[in-house]
Amino acid sequence: MVLKRREPRWYLGRRGVRLLVPMLWVVAGPHLAAAGDPWLLWTGPTQLRGANIYQRRVYPELDGTELMGPGPIGPPYVQADFDRLAALGANYVNISHTGLYTQKPPYRLDTDARDNLDRLLGMARRAGLFAVISFRSGPGRSDFSVCCFGETWYDPGYLNDEVWRDQAAQDAWVAMWRATAQRYAGNPAVVGYDLMVEPNSNDVWFDEWDPEAFYATHAGTTYDWNQLYPRIIAAIREVDATMPILVGGMGYSGVDWLPYMRVVADRRTIYAVHQYAPHDYTHQEPPPTLSYPGTFDADGDGAPETVDRSWLESLLATVDSFAADNGVVVAVNEMGVMRWEQGADQYLSDEIDLLERRGLNWAVWAWEPEWPPWVQEVTAFNFRLGPDPANHQEVPGNALEKVLTGAWARNTLRPLRLPLARRPRGRVVPLRSVE
Repeated sequence: MVLKRREPRWYLGRRGVRLLVPMLWVVAGPHLAAAGDPWLLWTGPTQLRGANIYQRRVYPELDGTELMGPGPIGPPYVQADFDRLAALGANYVNISHTGLYTQKPPYRLDTDARDNLDRLLGMARRAGLFAVISFRSGPGRSDFSVCCFGETWYDPGYLNDEVWRDQAAQDAWVAMWRATAQRYAGNPAVVGYDLMVEPNSNDVWFDEWDPEAFYATHAGTTYDWNQLYPRIIAAIREVDATMPILVGGMGYSGVDWLPYMRVVADRRTIYAVHQYAPHDYTHQEPPPTLSYPGTFDADGDGAPETVDRSWLESLLATVDSFAADNGVVVAVNEMGVMRWEQGADQYLSDEIDLLERRGLNWAVWAWEPEWPPWVQEVTAFNFRLGPDPANHQEVPGNALEKVLTGAWARNTLRPLRLPLARRPRGRVVPLRSVE
């Protein structure tokens, strides 16, 4: 047998350092060696620091002809968008994307969504970014209940939350993820599958925000995400034994709902949190009245509390307990604050520091494309625009951006951008560190 040395899946270093990890010797021919194990990226210390991008189906009658771009999925991202995110230091993009199956029956492959996701993953890989595939929509679920439930700018007919009542839609969601895993199992850029962005049957069907009360009534029913996601995980494992799987809880994956998640036997499942608390602070439309640090009623109990680093530390104690009690890995694949909030840079700095002290990976919301109509219209979480709500031009080096680029500068691992053999399903080769 002839031994040939192949490039590994990951490399270490920025500033031109090209230390390769791991150095693998593989047998040429049909027996291809596995590349670096993506699971090791999630187990701490913090290795993935990045941002979310947002993609949904375009409805010209609703969106017009410019805002979301000319394609079937928008807003438009191009290679320069990914390259720029990587150049600022991020090594991870959470692709918050429409699912690969249609939202209405008969549930079948949505080729537009598939082709768009293929294109995005290709751009992420060329930019040197790891990627997680996160599905916002799919059979029986539209994007509108996730992005903007209760808002009035669109016709309620665009809402679709039948997945929480229709067994056929849930079965199709399982089938969608099996097909997705089969397609992307060996993609060198992909380091995780996030099963559903912000499960929320508690809100859209019941307006119930007490997890204990919700589960006392709905545990084990189709409204219970805890009975659906283990089926999806099992389906993925039929075709991909190694890819990390991310799953967030009900209540839009808020921290308070984490203790109510069902812990599965699969040891490569990561329990995901979306951390925007306190929401009354992070989501204030201008002009904001609350500040960080500050004193206000942050938990809705009618009594004010001091919201500062200690408050965030106390909130994250729930994450600590869940991880320790169950022996599981947790990640925060969405977090953020509207750019104009008072003290936004300090809030984000404290949160990132607290997450990294726990060894958690994180992705901020959001990395917006440079598509001009979108930049002018969607600005709340575009940290590049600075703190002035009226400003729609980039402000390089603003305080919020400095917090992120300072954190992203700690990234060392990136996917190799050269062509690689596909990773065989089911085989794991540990990542060895390079001293």
